[in-house]
Amino acid sequence: MMKRLLTWGIALACLAVPGLAVAADYPDRPISLMVSYSPGGATDFQARIVSMMSADEKYLGQPIVIVNKPGAGGKVGWNSFASSASTDGYDLAAYNVPHFIAQSIKFETKYTIDNLEPIANWGADPAVFVVGKDSPFNSIADVVKFAKDNPGKITVSGAGLFVGHHIAFLQIEKATGVKLSYVPHKGGAPALKSVIGGQVMAGVNNLSDAFRSKDQLKILGIADLERNKEFLPDVPTFKEAGFDVDDSSVNFRGIMVRKGTPKEVIDKLAKAVPEMFNDPKVVKQMKAGGSPMKVMNREEVNAMWQKRQTYLTELLKDLKDDGK
Repeated sequence: MMKRLLTWGIALACLAVPGLAVAADYPDRPISLMVSYSPGGATDFQARIVSMMSADEKYLGQPIVIVNKPGAGGKVGWNSFASSASTDGYDLAAYNVPHFIAQSIKFETKYTIDNLEPIANWGADPAVFVVGKDSPFNSIADVVKFAKDNPGKITVSGAGLFVGHHIAFLQIEKATGVKLSYVPHKGGAPALKSVIGGQVMAGVNNLSDAFRSKDQLKILGIADLERNKEFLPDVPTFKEAGFDVDDSSVNFRGIMVRKGTPKEVIDKLAKAVPEMFNDPKVVKQMKAGGSPMKVMNREEVNAMWQKRQTYLTELLKDLKDDGK
């Protein structure tokens, strides 16, 4: 009798504190992870790898199911997530920084760093400047020379407006003093296909996407502070080529939830997810796919978000965008 009363007492205590009840059983069904970009792009490709071990009992014990919701450089998916996703821990979203922060600065969006909660970061993917295999351009200097003689004639694809690709593009225009024409797409995959297919003359894309398609491209420059020795050791940075383009466009990727998700659920995710990212099977698959990893915990991501919010607010004031 005493044992039964004790059990009932614990149950009533959990009901009195909803978060405890949720956390005790969470997760007890599959979890959704929304990706705001097209299937096959870098974010989608990497999200499927980093979440593949989630069903293992030592992590979450339930599978993570990827749901793609592309459009407007990520705005369609993130607007939907920030306004209608559940806050029970079963709706997660992949974030991209600087993308969602820059968009919240430049546009009227339903998402900001104030109504989203980071869980953990899995990667940091620099932007690269690419041209087709048959392009006459063999260096950034070649591109700049042609662009000076033909203002606005070089079309450059990217995964939408005020994503990392677009920010790198604007920095490249400013640093080189040339006029290029930006062609936004619904994600990195279609943007890269337009370069390979010859629909545009060049593209700014993710290192990881370009690496997987390197046999069909020339990768002329990387928008980072140093070369990527692991995947593209022979590709110079823009700074090495003589142009002041920094690492502002590096694409940080990770997982977040909506603000209002119970702290106990967030804490559970914040413990398990970075460990899942560091699983040897995940690391091996990410390396095979040319995907640079940078695992950060919740506190580190929070600090990164705050720092990027301040930095991008200032950066975007100085980057002219003519709407192309």
